[in-house]
Amino acid sequence: ETLKAFDREVNAFVDYMFGPRDTRVRGWFLLDSYLPTFFLTGAYLLCIWLGNKFMKNRPPFSLRPHLIVYNLGITLLSFYMLIELILATWEGGYNLQCQNLHSAGEADIRVAKVLWWYYFSKVIEFMDTIFFVLRKKSSQITFLHVYHHATMFNIWWCVLNWIPCGQSFFGPTLNSFIHVLMYSYYGLSVIPSMRKYLWWKKYLTQAQLIQFLLTIVHTLSAAVKPCGFPFGCLMFQSSYMATLVILFINFYVKTYQKAPSRTAVKETPVTTEIKNGFHKDYFAAANGLQNNKKAQ
Repeated sequence: ETLKAFDREVNAFVDYMFGPRDTRVRGWFLLDSYLPTFFLTGAYLLCIWLGNKFMKNRPPFSLRPHLIVYNLGITLLSFYMLIELILATWEGGYNLQCQNLHSAGEADIRVAKVLWWYYFSKVIEFMDTIFFVLRKKSSQITFLHVYHHATMFNIWWCVLNWIPCGQSFFGPTLNSFIHVLMYSYYGLSVIPSMRKYLWWKKYLTQAQLIQFLLTIVHTLSAAVKPCGFPFGCLMFQSSYMATLVILFINFYVKTYQKAPSRTAVKETPVTTEIKNGFHKDYFAAANGLQNNKKAQ
């Protein structure tokens, strides 16, 4: 009873803050109450903290088969979302410059269903970090990495409840395309024989930055020429994307623009692999996979 009362208070508060929810998504899994999203995010952060403590004096796990399956699964899910969003928005005659929430009929529901999977994929992607913990790659668990994973899951709970279609389609469409490329890359990088063909890692970060900038431009275009999409949501999304642009540029400069030292030039060059805003040594890790070649 105490939990139910707390749940009612929390949901009454978010309803007061954001107004009436979109009735078309009522009853959908995880959406009616904010508590599951909140607790899953808390469990994610707790797993990072406790996991690092648990692994401190233990050898790293070998997870190559799990990483191959995981990366393949995320790649296929991202590909499904990409194709389905393109087809649904085409069917609904979506306006690229600005699209409201109610004019496309059944196509809006189709878009909302895909965006629910996009929201749910963000909790699946918490495993990115868990793999780092289990492989003792704590240096890869950066502020940008945790910030991006934790906030996206919570933001998209709000999106699905209040703006589950319309202008919200654009960012996930771009991001699904980027994730097809990224998780394909990470899956291939787990296979040692494929690593020599993975020359395009630097361009993944460039593609991510372009994605964020295009999303900001698309979001602000609806503010310049409005179509009834909530103005406050447009401003929030633009601001959030701006934080990602700043953090990714900082990461990109540190990773690729840093001049190598004389010692580093003499040594075997090390390449970097990019994943949602953090880097890792190309020959050292793929989703936390340790290459033992150095140790031999």
